[in-house]
Amino acid sequence: LDRTEVIKSNLHPLFGKVFGLDYYFEEVQKLRFEVYDIHGTHSIGTREDDFLGGMECTLGQIVAQKKMIKPLLLKYGKYAGKSTITVHAEEISGNNGYVELSFCAKKLDDKDLFSKSDPFLEIFRINDDGTEQLVHRTEVIKNNLNPVWEPFKVSLISLCSCDEERKLKCLVWDYDSRGKHDFIGEFYATFREMQKISSGNKVSWDCVNPKYKQKKRNYKNSGVVILSDLKLHRVYSFLDYIMGGCQIHFTVSY
Repeated sequence: LDRTEVIKSNLHPLFGKVFGLDYYFEEVQKLRFEVYDIHGTHSIGTREDDFLGGMECTLGQIVAQKKMIKPLLLKYGKYAGKSTITVHAEEISGNNGYVELSFCAKKLDDKDLFSKSDPFLEIFRINDDGTEQLVHRTEVIKNNLNPVWEPFKVSLISLCSCDEERKLKCLVWDYDSRGKHDFIGEFYATFREMQKISSGNKVSWDCVNPKYKQKKRNYKNSGVVILSDLKLHRVYSFLDYIMGGCQIHFTVSY
């Protein structure tokens, strides 16, 4: 069906890729997940790649549990050590649409000695129980303290559970090919704050490193993250049209 992005040099990867599947309650929809350690630059799943384990279940089981954790199995049903896979499910049908966001940053801290930082941005939704759910991870912008990340689309249910006041935790990192990314800073935002953007005006947040803020008296920030554009796309259901006063006249014959 689809593949996640590749997470380099990491034994506890958190994938940002979201899979969209149609769920049919009356059908048994069997799924298989396979995890690989990629070696080459060619297509994933070739003979050169190491199979780390797989898991089979039904889409109905994931929907029922919302968060499924199962062990990864090698061939012949053998356990792949203590390896596990966690799958989160969220219903996105019937939501109020999706949003397209464009982020950039200015004057980020330089974490590299012989070059500039390679920044990327992560956005997490904070759930009611205090847990954090990764919403989106941007691409890495190489050697740039003033990155402009590619616009991305996300459903409102995934971004904030359609709650404009729900907190979003945003982290900025300096990418490291060994998997040990350097923390640049963080900030908190809400979708309501994001919507303050208007033509010609942008919304910005101080990107703050808490350790620096405690140690340095004159510390202000480790850069500024800017929301340069927001496009809200409403998706209306059939019921929305009826509630809005839409009248339909039709004739049935047989």
